[in-house]
Amino acid sequence: MSTPTAPVAPDPAAVSTAFDPVSARQVIEHYYDQGWTDGLPVVPCSESLLAEFLAQVDADPDETVFAMPHLNRTCSVRLAAVNAAMAGCRPEYFPVVLAAWAALTEEGYAGKGIWQSTTGNGTMLVVNGPARERLGINSRGNIFGSGFRANATIGRAIRLTAINAFGLRPHVLDQATQGTPAKYTCCIAENEEESPWPALHAELGFPPGESTVTAMMVRSIVHIEARHTIEADQLLGDLANTVARTGALVHETISACVVLGPEHAHLLARAGLSKADVRRALFDRAVHSRASLDAVGKGAVSRNTRWRIPRDHPDAVLDGETDQVRVLNSPDAVLVVVAGASNAGVSAVAETFGPRGGRPATARVKDAR
Repeated sequence: MSTPTAPVAPDPAAVSTAFDPVSARQVIEHYYDQGWTDGLPVVPCSESLLAEFLAQVDADPDETVFAMPHLNRTCSVRLAAVNAAMAGCRPEYFPVVLAAWAALTEEGYAGKGIWQSTTGNGTMLVVNGPARERLGINSRGNIFGSGFRANATIGRAIRLTAINAFGLRPHVLDQATQGTPAKYTCCIAENEEESPWPALHAELGFPPGESTVTAMMVRSIVHIEARHTIEADQLLGDLANTVARTGALVHETISACVVLGPEHAHLLARAGLSKADVRRALFDRAVHSRASLDAVGKGAVSRNTRWRIPRDHPDAVLDGETDQVRVLNSPDAVLVVVAGASNAGVSAVAETFGPRGGRPATARVKDAR
């Protein structure tokens, strides 16, 4: 039996949607042979399947959704749809995928090459609004784990596009030293129903009835086990110590997305704290003594790059004159969302690569309905 004609990523040709299991396997293996996967099998994308995705949005298929000027490469709506289909998305997920690209464009770092960094940055998406329930995007348990098609494939669509549209393959243009599981997928929804505070998109001025995607580059996700404390002050100290850990200090300052489990969120809310209060408290507490930074070779910064370096480095300058060194440059360098199950005192800190303050990169989900 001859090998069936396979789509040419990133531009698919016709593939029969009625192939038998043997030829289906051949098509999938052909995708592997061409380097069009992230290491996991992908869904072959036919022109008919592509048409279903494009019908979900009111956009020109040739419109650019993301660009990496330093690589002289762009991604169109059509190409984003191809990769969303290959990632296993349902067509109705595609408006969320496009919103993610819009948010990443606003965020700015991915387009400047941070995806190729030795640090191994991945993309984290936070979905708010009615799309969470309508599409089955998990917000209530195992949010960073497996088991939910929408979470897994929406995040994966972004990474597959990075590989197939921009050539960001490991050992080639992707120079990550170790990488992160977020390089496969990282998409969560905020648990708005169990949060004591307004949802993230409502904080940012979007109507609660709209759906949005907030995008950020993440370096790692660290969990905080604080199961037994009933004191807000103790929990804030635990969170601040995690945000400020010296291993996160690559640059002069850092930024973070604190993902509070509902139990921790309610503990803080019962103490009278809002999300803004939590951000302020973490800003105030995320400090190191100069001696503690010297002990790990990060007591100064480079006069040119502002990366943290030992104080005896020839390029070193001190960042301030006091012994207490802040590692956040403003309360807005911390994003606070509520997600997870109400079954334990567990939260997480996603160490983000900017922004170091200001409004997070959030885009409205727009569909053709």
